[in-house]
Amino acid sequence: MTSATYLILGATGGVGQALCERLSKRGACLLIGGRDPARLEELSKRTGAEALAGDARDPLAVERAVARTVEHFGRIDGAVNLVGSLLLKPAHLTKPEEWDDVVATNLGSAFHLVRAAAKAMRGRGGSIVLVSSAAARTGLVNHEAIAAAKAGIEGLARSAAATYAAQGVGVNCVAPGLVRTPLTEGLTRTPASLAASEAMHPMGRIGEPEDVVSAIEWLLEPGNTWVTGQVIGVDGGLATLRGKAPA
Repeated sequence: MTSATYLILGATGGVGQALCERLSKRGACLLIGGRDPARLEELSKRTGAEALAGDARDPLAVERAVARTVEHFGRIDGAVNLVGSLLLKPAHLTKPEEWDDVVATNLGSAFHLVRAAAKAMRGRGGSIVLVSSAAARTGLVNHEAIAAAKAGIEGLARSAAATYAAQGVGVNCVAPGLVRTPLTEGLTRTPASLAASEAMHPMGRIGEPEDVVSAIEWLLEPGNTWVTGQVIGVDGGLATLRGKAPA
């Protein structure tokens, strides 16, 4: 992947930082986006990435990020949306403004990236990677808002994959289970909560950022031009397996 050029939105999160570090070590050129200029600057220093602060819920901000990538590097080979949030509430306790924020942060940012990046990649080709969740594929208690938004991302990926396939643009999703990041710290902080979370996953552990990064990196590789419209579960079996045989 030497000299490949990627735009990473939500770069300063747990998975985002791990992805940027992995890609930079492989020689990729990166433009990284996020809402916190200080954290972006620190990541930029570690990875050599070009940084651009902005809110991915704003379609104009995403358009600027894509345009800056093309202007700075001459092209865009791949784009990844790692912008997301986590709201664990039953529907009847979810406030309208919380619902709006979940949809804008997760589904809205994904749509804005597909809209801008696919336009820039049309005819030349490229790879767009979005992030869903195991919660979109199996019913989990108190996940109504986030599950709905993530399920929307999966539908977006499949439709966009069909729309842009003839232009050489692949659109895919990764769908993680619970991953150890600052965003999920509240679910893994105590030994009891960590044990409960691990028990939900048939492989007996929660994910690490590197688990998700490996799948995203694979989807970004130029040789994977025949992979599109896929949702790849990186979830320790959470979404699809039931029961666990004795060790």
